[in-house]
Amino acid sequence: MFKKICLSLLLLTTLPAHLIAQTPDTVFLEELTWTEVRDAIDDGTTTIIVPTAGTEQNGPHMVLGKHKYRINAGAERIARALENALVAPAMTYVPEGDIDPPSGHMRYAGTISIPIDVFASVLEHTARSLKQHGFTDILFIGDSGPNQRPQELIAEQLSNEWESIGVRVMHISNWYKVGVFDEYLLSQGSTYEQIGTHAGLRDTALLLAIAPEHVRTDSISKGRGPDVDGVSGDPTIATVELGQVGFDLIFNSAMDQIRELMELD
Repeated sequence: MFKKICLSLLLLTTLPAHLIAQTPDTVFLEELTWTEVRDAIDDGTTTIIVPTAGTEQNGPHMVLGKHKYRINAGAERIARALENALVAPAMTYVPEGDIDPPSGHMRYAGTISIPIDVFASVLEHTARSLKQHGFTDILFIGDSGPNQRPQELIAEQLSNEWESIGVRVMHISNWYKVGVFDEYLLSQGSTYEQIGTHAGLRDTALLLAIAPEHVRTDSISKGRGPDVDGVSGDPTIATVELGQVGFDLIFNSAMDQIRELMELD
Protein backbone atom coordinates (compact mmCIF):
# COMPACT_ATOMS: atom_id res chain seq x y z
CA MET A 1 0.00 0.00 0.00
CA PHE A 2 2.79 2.41 0.94
CA LYS A 3 4.52 1.73 -2.36
CA LYS A 4 1.28 2.43 -4.26
CA ILE A 5 0.81 5.77 -2.45
CA CYS A 6 4.39 6.77 -3.16
CA LEU A 7 3.98 5.84 -6.83
CA SER A 8 0.80 7.91 -7.06
CA LEU A 9 2.53 10.91 -5.50
CA LEU A 10 5.45 10.48 -7.85
CA LEU A 11 3.13 10.44 -10.86
CA LEU A 12 1.38 13.58 -9.68
CA THR A 13 4.63 15.45 -9.23
CA THR A 14 5.92 14.43 -12.67
CA LEU A 15 2.75 15.14 -14.62
CA PRO A 16 2.60 18.44 -16.54
CA ALA A 17 0.80 21.17 -14.57
CA HIS A 18 -2.03 21.41 -17.11
CA LEU A 19 -2.92 17.75 -16.46
CA ILE A 20 -3.12 18.26 -12.69
CA ALA A 21 -5.17 21.46 -12.71
CA GLN A 22 -8.84 20.84 -12.01
CA THR A 23 -10.37 23.93 -13.62
CA PRO A 24 -8.77 25.08 -16.89
CA ASP A 25 -8.19 28.70 -17.80
CA THR A 26 -10.79 28.74 -20.54
CA VAL A 27 -13.83 30.71 -21.64
CA PHE A 28 -15.17 27.95 -23.89
CA LEU A 29 -18.36 26.31 -22.64
CA GLU A 30 -17.47 22.92 -24.11
CA GLU A 31 -14.24 22.80 -22.07
CA LEU A 32 -16.07 23.18 -18.75
CA THR A 33 -18.17 20.79 -16.69
CA TRP A 34 -21.79 21.58 -15.98
CA THR A 35 -21.02 22.38 -12.34
CA GLU A 36 -18.25 24.77 -13.38
CA VAL A 37 -20.69 26.56 -15.69
CA ARG A 38 -23.32 26.69 -12.95
CA ASP A 39 -20.84 28.17 -10.49
CA ALA A 40 -19.60 30.69 -13.03
CA ILE A 41 -23.15 31.91 -13.63
CA ASP A 42 -23.77 32.13 -9.87
CA ASP A 43 -20.59 34.20 -9.57
CA GLY A 44 -21.77 36.73 -12.17
CA THR A 45 -20.64 35.30 -15.49
CA THR A 46 -23.98 35.90 -17.17
CA THR A 47 -22.85 36.92 -20.66
CA ILE A 48 -22.54 34.26 -23.34
CA ILE A 49 -21.21 34.64 -26.87
CA VAL A 50 -22.75 32.49 -29.60
CA PRO A 51 -20.26 32.42 -32.49
CA THR A 52 -21.45 31.42 -35.94
CA ALA A 53 -19.10 30.39 -38.70
CA GLY A 54 -19.52 28.11 -41.70
CA THR A 55 -17.97 25.18 -43.52
CA GLU A 56 -17.15 26.41 -46.99
CA GLN A 57 -14.53 26.44 -49.71
CA ASN A 58 -11.83 29.07 -49.28
CA GLY A 59 -9.78 28.52 -52.37
CA PRO A 60 -7.02 25.91 -52.78
CA HIS A 61 -4.93 27.52 -50.02
CA MET A 62 -7.24 27.82 -46.98
CA VAL A 63 -9.12 25.14 -45.07
CA LEU A 64 -12.88 24.77 -45.08
CA GLY A 65 -13.02 25.76 -41.40
CA LYS A 66 -11.58 29.25 -41.93
CA HIS A 67 -14.59 30.97 -40.40
CA LYS A 68 -14.54 28.72 -37.32
CA TYR A 69 -10.92 29.47 -36.51
CA ARG A 70 -11.43 33.20 -37.02
CA ILE A 71 -14.61 33.48 -34.97
CA ASN A 72 -13.34 31.31 -32.11
CA ALA A 73 -10.24 33.50 -31.81
CA GLY A 74 -12.38 36.64 -31.87
CA ALA A 75 -14.98 35.30 -29.44
CA GLU A 76 -12.31 34.24 -26.96
CA ARG A 77 -10.65 37.64 -27.12
CA ILE A 78 -13.98 39.41 -26.59
CA ALA A 79 -14.96 37.12 -23.70
CA ARG A 80 -11.67 37.73 -21.91
CA ALA A 81 -11.99 41.48 -22.46
CA LEU A 82 -15.50 41.47 -20.95
CA GLU A 83 -14.26 39.35 -18.01
CA ASN A 84 -17.74 37.97 -17.27
CA ALA A 85 -18.43 36.01 -20.43
CA LEU A 86 -18.24 32.49 -21.81
CA VAL A 87 -18.28 31.25 -25.40
CA ALA A 88 -20.74 28.66 -26.72
CA PRO A 89 -19.60 26.10 -29.33
CA ALA A 90 -19.30 27.71 -32.75
CA MET A 91 -22.12 26.95 -35.16
CA THR A 92 -20.36 25.63 -38.27
CA TYR A 93 -23.40 24.54 -40.30
CA VAL A 94 -24.91 27.67 -41.89
CA PRO A 95 -26.51 28.77 -45.18
CA GLU A 96 -23.94 28.42 -47.99
CA GLY A 97 -26.12 28.11 -51.09
CA ASP A 98 -28.57 25.69 -52.68
CA ILE A 99 -27.68 22.01 -52.49
CA ASP A 100 -29.29 20.59 -55.66
CA PRO A 101 -28.62 22.09 -58.08
CA PRO A 102 -25.63 23.52 -56.20
CA SER A 103 -25.08 27.26 -55.99
CA GLY A 104 -22.65 29.54 -54.18
CA HIS A 105 -19.97 27.70 -52.25
CA MET A 106 -21.87 24.43 -52.66
CA ARG A 107 -20.27 24.14 -56.09
CA TYR A 108 -17.03 23.18 -54.33
CA ALA A 109 -16.26 19.91 -52.53
CA GLY A 110 -16.60 19.90 -48.75
CA THR A 111 -18.99 22.82 -48.31
CA ILE A 112 -21.98 22.11 -46.07
CA SER A 113 -25.16 24.18 -46.36
CA ILE A 114 -28.44 24.34 -44.46
CA PRO A 115 -31.58 26.41 -45.21
CA ILE A 116 -31.82 29.86 -43.64
CA ASP A 117 -34.91 28.92 -41.63
CA VAL A 118 -33.11 25.91 -40.15
CA PHE A 119 -30.17 28.11 -39.18
CA ALA A 120 -32.54 30.63 -37.59
CA SER A 121 -34.27 27.87 -35.63
CA VAL A 122 -30.97 26.55 -34.27
CA LEU A 123 -30.01 30.10 -33.24
CA GLU A 124 -33.32 30.57 -31.47
CA HIS A 125 -33.17 27.32 -29.53
CA THR A 126 -29.54 27.83 -28.64
CA ALA A 127 -30.46 31.18 -27.08
CA ARG A 128 -33.46 29.66 -25.30
CA SER A 129 -31.22 26.94 -23.84
CA LEU A 130 -28.68 29.46 -22.57
CA LYS A 131 -31.34 31.73 -21.12
CA GLN A 132 -32.79 28.76 -19.24
CA HIS A 133 -29.47 28.25 -17.45
CA GLY A 134 -29.25 31.86 -16.28
CA PHE A 135 -27.39 33.77 -18.97
CA THR A 136 -28.90 37.24 -19.30
CA ASP A 137 -26.86 38.76 -22.13
CA ILE A 138 -26.59 36.61 -25.26
CA LEU A 139 -24.38 37.88 -28.08
CA PHE A 140 -24.65 36.55 -31.63
CA ILE A 141 -21.37 37.10 -33.47
CA GLY A 142 -21.15 35.79 -37.02
CA ASP A 143 -18.14 35.47 -39.32
CA SER A 144 -20.08 34.81 -42.52
CA GLY A 145 -22.37 37.00 -44.61
CA PRO A 146 -25.55 34.85 -44.82
CA ASN A 147 -25.54 34.51 -41.02
CA GLN A 148 -26.09 38.21 -40.38
CA ARG A 149 -29.77 38.76 -41.19
CA PRO A 150 -31.08 35.67 -39.31
CA GLN A 151 -29.01 36.67 -36.28
CA GLU A 152 -30.47 40.16 -36.38
CA LEU A 153 -34.05 38.89 -36.66
CA ILE A 154 -33.77 36.25 -33.90
CA ALA A 155 -32.01 38.69 -31.58
CA GLU A 156 -34.81 41.22 -32.04
CA GLN A 157 -37.52 38.59 -31.62
CA LEU A 158 -36.14 37.14 -28.40
CA SER A 159 -35.18 40.49 -26.89
CA ASN A 160 -38.76 41.66 -27.33
CA GLU A 161 -40.07 38.44 -25.80
CA TRP A 162 -37.76 38.62 -22.77
CA GLU A 163 -37.65 42.37 -22.22
CA SER A 164 -39.77 42.21 -19.08
CA ILE A 165 -37.37 39.78 -17.37
CA GLY A 166 -34.18 41.61 -18.31
CA VAL A 167 -32.70 39.12 -20.77
CA ARG A 168 -31.10 40.64 -23.85
CA VAL A 169 -30.09 39.03 -27.13
CA MET A 170 -27.79 41.16 -29.28
CA HIS A 171 -26.56 40.83 -32.83
CA ILE A 172 -22.99 42.17 -33.00
CA SER A 173 -22.95 43.28 -36.62
CA ASN A 174 -19.65 45.16 -36.37
CA TRP A 175 -17.67 41.92 -36.31
CA TYR A 176 -18.50 41.33 -39.96
CA LYS A 177 -18.10 44.93 -41.09
CA VAL A 178 -14.70 44.14 -42.59
CA GLY A 179 -14.66 47.52 -44.32
CA VAL A 180 -12.60 48.85 -41.43
CA PHE A 181 -9.81 46.46 -42.46
CA ASP A 182 -10.32 47.21 -46.14
CA GLU A 183 -9.81 50.90 -45.45
CA TYR A 184 -6.49 50.14 -43.78
CA LEU A 185 -5.36 47.93 -46.66
CA LEU A 186 -6.28 50.66 -49.15
CA SER A 187 -4.30 53.18 -47.11
CA GLN A 188 -1.28 50.90 -47.43
CA GLY A 189 -1.51 50.87 -51.22
CA SER A 190 -3.64 47.79 -51.86
CA THR A 191 -6.47 47.86 -54.38
CA TYR A 192 -10.02 46.55 -54.18
CA GLU A 193 -9.07 43.97 -56.80
CA GLN A 194 -6.28 42.66 -54.56
CA ILE A 195 -8.43 42.70 -51.42
CA GLY A 196 -11.13 40.73 -53.21
CA THR A 197 -14.41 39.43 -51.86
CA HIS A 198 -13.45 35.88 -50.91
CA ALA A 199 -10.17 34.11 -50.08
CA GLY A 200 -8.15 37.07 -51.33
CA LEU A 201 -5.79 39.44 -49.53
CA ARG A 202 -8.09 40.27 -46.61
CA ASP A 203 -9.29 36.74 -45.88
CA THR A 204 -5.87 35.16 -46.18
CA ALA A 205 -4.10 37.76 -44.04
CA LEU A 206 -6.61 37.27 -41.21
CA LEU A 207 -6.17 33.50 -41.14
CA LEU A 208 -2.38 33.82 -41.36
CA ALA A 209 -2.50 35.94 -38.20
CA ILE A 210 -4.93 33.71 -36.30
CA ALA A 211 -4.22 30.15 -37.46
CA PRO A 212 -1.32 30.07 -39.93
CA GLU A 213 -1.17 26.28 -39.79
CA HIS A 214 -4.42 26.25 -41.77
CA VAL A 215 -3.04 28.18 -44.74
CA ARG A 216 -1.38 26.09 -47.47
CA THR A 217 1.34 28.55 -48.39
CA ASP A 218 2.56 26.34 -51.21
CA SER A 219 -0.85 26.55 -52.88
CA ILE A 220 -1.32 30.34 -52.81
CA SER A 221 -1.74 32.02 -56.16
CA LYS A 222 -3.62 35.00 -57.53
CA GLY A 223 -7.30 34.27 -57.71
CA ARG A 224 -8.68 33.19 -61.05
CA GLY A 225 -12.25 34.07 -60.07
CA PRO A 226 -15.09 32.65 -57.94
CA ASP A 227 -16.22 30.42 -60.82
CA VAL A 228 -12.75 28.94 -61.41
CA ASP A 229 -10.86 28.35 -58.16
CA GLY A 230 -13.14 30.01 -55.60
CA VAL A 231 -10.75 32.92 -55.04
CA SER A 232 -11.54 36.61 -55.54
CA GLY A 233 -8.50 38.81 -54.92
CA ASP A 234 -4.77 38.31 -54.53
CA PRO A 235 -3.80 36.18 -51.50
CA THR A 236 -0.13 36.12 -52.55
CA ILE A 237 0.51 39.51 -50.91
CA ALA A 238 -1.14 38.61 -47.58
CA THR A 239 1.07 38.68 -44.48
CA VAL A 240 0.78 37.84 -40.80
CA GLU A 241 1.45 41.48 -39.93
CA LEU A 242 -1.40 42.76 -42.09
CA GLY A 243 -3.71 40.13 -40.63
CA GLN A 244 -2.89 41.11 -37.06
CA VAL A 245 -3.72 44.74 -37.80
CA GLY A 246 -7.01 43.62 -39.35
CA PHE A 247 -7.86 41.36 -36.41
CA ASP A 248 -7.24 44.24 -33.99
CA LEU A 249 -9.36 46.66 -36.04
CA ILE A 250 -12.29 44.24 -36.29
CA PHE A 251 -12.05 43.32 -32.60
CA ASN A 252 -12.03 46.97 -31.54
CA SER A 253 -15.02 47.73 -33.74
CA ALA A 254 -16.99 44.83 -32.27
CA MET A 255 -16.05 45.82 -28.71
CA ASP A 256 -17.20 49.39 -29.31
CA GLN A 257 -20.62 48.10 -30.38
CA ILE A 258 -20.83 45.67 -27.44
CA ARG A 259 -19.98 48.39 -24.94
CA GLU A 260 -22.64 50.64 -26.44
CA LEU A 261 -25.34 47.95 -26.50
CA MET A 262 -24.54 46.73 -23.00
CA GLU A 263 -24.06 50.27 -21.68
CA LEU A 264 -20.56 49.51 -20.43
CA ASP A 265 -17.91 52.12 -19.60
